[in-house]
Amino acid sequence: MSAHVASIVGLVLMFAVATALPINMGAIAFVFAFILGAVFVDMNAAQVLAGFPGDLFVTLVGITYLFAIAQKNGTVDLLVHYGERAVGGRAEALPWVMFAVTGLLTSIGAVSPGAVAIIAPIALRFADRYGINPLLMGVMVVHGAQGGGFSPISIFGGITNGVVERAGLEGGPMLLFLGSFVFNLAVAAGVYFAFRRRGIASVPRGPDAELDAAASVPALTTQRLVTLIGLLALAVGALAFDLNVGFVAMTVAVVLALLFPAAQKDAVDKAAWSTVLLICGVITYVGVLQKAGTVDWVGQGAANLGSPLAAALLLCYVAGIVSAFASSTGILGTIIPLAVPLLAAGQLNAAGVVAAIAISTTIVDVSPFSTNGALVLANMQTDRDRYFRLFLLYAGAITAIGPLLAWIAFVLI
Repeated sequence: MSAHVASIVGLVLMFAVATALPINMGAIAFVFAFILGAVFVDMNAAQVLAGFPGDLFVTLVGITYLFAIAQKNGTVDLLVHYGERAVGGRAEALPWVMFAVTGLLTSIGAVSPGAVAIIAPIALRFADRYGINPLLMGVMVVHGAQGGGFSPISIFGGITNGVVERAGLEGGPMLLFLGSFVFNLAVAAGVYFAFRRRGIASVPRGPDAELDAAASVPALTTQRLVTLIGLLALAVGALAFDLNVGFVAMTVAVVLALLFPAAQKDAVDKAAWSTVLLICGVITYVGVLQKAGTVDWVGQGAANLGSPLAAALLLCYVAGIVSAFASSTGILGTIIPLAVPLLAAGQLNAAGVVAAIAISTTIVDVSPFSTNGALVLANMQTDRDRYFRLFLLYAGAITAIGPLLAWIAFVLI
């Protein structure tokens, strides 16, 4: 069995075993990564562990640790109160507010995971207070981030436009930006109204829901003020100065722990450790899969098809499927160059194909194995296992139809 086939079979088996048995999929993924690397790819343990997502590990632990402290000392309740005043207590507007805020942040240059890391914890506290389905709120946050993610001054936009320019292709920066925004807006609207029809988008619940708002206003104590300053420092450092959001969050959390040691007791236990194991294990396995050359193997096979339209569609699917388990930034830099020979023939509109591939790559970032999806899942207040399955189902549906819709909208029409 070739390494390419073995890596794909291993991925399927990993999901099958984790679905059939109550075993953390991340633990299975670490074992499969070691076996695949040692037997089929001639990798030693150090080379396998080189694919461990250290940056994502620090981000997940840092963010959930920090917000566990903020939750414990009442700062999150204070932020929720301020947010309620800003929207007049209208729960129906909250998912759209979160969509708009994350979209604005990424459109002016914030890296998508940084925006989601800051907004998702607050958004999910709103969801818990008002009985808004956490899946809906998380989806709105991620699609908002992706909606603004391809502006000409954004990270994704800069990467994609740079790849197109270096390849000598005709670019379309505004088509890319507006196309991504409208596409994500349409998906978010569809999800929102689907949940509204089920009557679970604005049902108040939670410990404070039945209390009079004026009687449950948290006081602005010194500890909460310092925590708010720390959260502001996190936002400024991550969004304005492009500092690593995980390290900044961990720094703020440690400073708060030093200043108020009694208030942070047991907070580290509330970090999303099972989610960290799950995500990091799967991404390590995908790193071995990429080292085996499976992504390039599949991508080249798609690009070499005789039909340009079929080749473009398959490249969209390759981009979407792989990106659901790996870095969207890395996939953008890998898949678009594979399309260059196809586009050089002039039979397809280059700007449209690039937009379709770019959207296919990022629309799947709701996957719990992507950074954005993992951040949302890690900040779930209750029943993470259940919402992991729901996020996985939603991500599977988006991965199945998203690339097709992007292909139809930007290539076929």
